[in-house]
Amino acid sequence: MAALGQGEQITMRKGSRIGVVIPAQNEEHAIARVIEDIPFWVDDIVVADNGSTDNTAQVAQGAGAIVVHEGEPGYGAACLKGIAALPPVDIVVFADGDYADHVEDMAELVDPILRGTADMVIGSRALGQRQKGSLTPPQIFGNWLATRLIALFWSAQFTDLGPFRAISAPALQRLNMQDRNYGWTVEMQIKAAKMGLKCKEVPARYRQRIGISKVSGTVKGTIMAGYKILYMIACHAVKR
Repeated sequence: MAALGQGEQITMRKGSRIGVVIPAQNEEHAIARVIEDIPFWVDDIVVADNGSTDNTAQVAQGAGAIVVHEGEPGYGAACLKGIAALPPVDIVVFADGDYADHVEDMAELVDPILRGTADMVIGSRALGQRQKGSLTPPQIFGNWLATRLIALFWSAQFTDLGPFRAISAPALQRLNMQDRNYGWTVEMQIKAAKMGLKCKEVPARYRQRIGISKVSGTVKGTIMAGYKILYMIACHAVKR
């Protein structure tokens, strides 16, 4: 299929409904900037407030987002709550609420799905330009190891488990996502590989987040995330 020009891509986006889900916890200093940078052609923005103790929900609502609350701690739980709150859309985009993702580059994720060349597009921080210190050494190694294991077991070529990603609504429904905490991104990629979905990676810019990460910013979070990712891969590998 021939590549589309910018004008044709914009027309296609206007003919499709696009929703964004942002899981967030204590991101009052970042969330408005994330929402403001989202392209104008996005139809719906849902912020899933995951038990914030600050003004994240109020700031997000003031910036124009739909806000829902998920009291159960967990990235996956927040994503699932956000998906459930989205009006009917054709494409769902996931982004973090800490301003590390360059959401203004969202067209790079959405357009391959609109063209029919991908069902899911991952913004790869490994392929893109990232600010020094934006990823910790354990994150870099963990992403490398997890993606190598996915390639080994399911012959799917990924370079990152990055949170900035887009997927068609029918494909997301097929995946029947279940994980409620650290294994959300790897579950999505494993299931997509197992089901033979058309997956694509694009280089993604990444910067240092605003505030402290709830996962990589703590020893406990780093250990728990690494354990859950490897556990998820092992469980699916056994089921092969």
